[in-house]
Amino acid sequence: MPAKGKHRRPKSQRFTRSIAVAGTGGAALALPLMGATGAHAATPTATVSSTQEMAATAQEKAATSAPAAAKKTATKTYAVKAGDSLSKIATDQSVSGGWKKLYSDNRKAVGEDPALIHPGLKLTIGKKAASSGTTESSAKSKSSTGSSKSSESSTKTTAETTTPATDTASSSGYTLPVEGATVGTAYKTAGSMWSSGYHTGVDFVVPTGTTIKSIAAGTVVSAGWGGAYGNQVVIQHADGQYSQYAHMSSLSVSAGQTVTEGQQIGLSGATGNVTGPHLHFEIRTTPDYGSDVDPVAYLRAHGVTVG
Repeated sequence: MPAKGKHRRPKSQRFTRSIAVAGTGGAALALPLMGATGAHAATPTATVSSTQEMAATAQEKAATSAPAAAKKTATKTYAVKAGDSLSKIATDQSVSGGWKKLYSDNRKAVGEDPALIHPGLKLTIGKKAASSGTTESSAKSKSSTGSSKSSESSTKTTAETTTPATDTASSSGYTLPVEGATVGTAYKTAGSMWSSGYHTGVDFVVPTGTTIKSIAAGTVVSAGWGGAYGNQVVIQHADGQYSQYAHMSSLSVSAGQTVTEGQQIGLSGATGNVTGPHLHFEIRTTPDYGSDVDPVAYLRAHGVTVG
């Protein structure tokens, strides 16, 4: 019996090894199947955990971004201060789209001429004004019916809706203050942004750096900073009238200096209360604000063609 027992034990061991060896071959499918079953059993748990983590992360991001989004879309009211211009306000307040967007959003409050805004005027920043949207919708409607030219005019600013100033000089000793300019805001255009209730001159739309000329011979009465007019020059002429040139980027003359017709007195710019570069030109009966007369009629009376 012991011998048999010894005989059986090695056989049993060899049989176990056979099973183990067989298990390393293609016959031991039970182990992969059991492993696969374990893997499949673990996968749903891992997936659920991962999904929960992703959902939690998304919720955290949404909670974090919500205040930022609210801040981004929030609107505020800005009260215009002395020395402000739409371009300056747009820059200081980081208005996307610049002064044109700011003007478009507040066109009803500003009026038809964006060149001058008065202290105390309330501007909405960060939201498109309903009146602006109405204007754009009207423009699109007109365009769709074939009236694109009219639509384009209705959506442009007054400074952009221009006509050419065709002549530059005459034989009478007078000339246009700028060459190749277009006429923007006309004289006596009504608007609450002006203390007089209307535009006291005419705007010639020109890029910054354009040569500004004296319309006729005369004597420089003043040359320097003029508040809302920015850098300006006022010249007295032989007929007793005065010409004013405003928003200049630089001056080439000084008070007391005599000038001739067509002489350069400075360069155009966008100083003072403006929304873009242009020359504000006036004819006055005195050197002071409030004594204005029609500048276009004055030039035409002296043989200069305007528009």
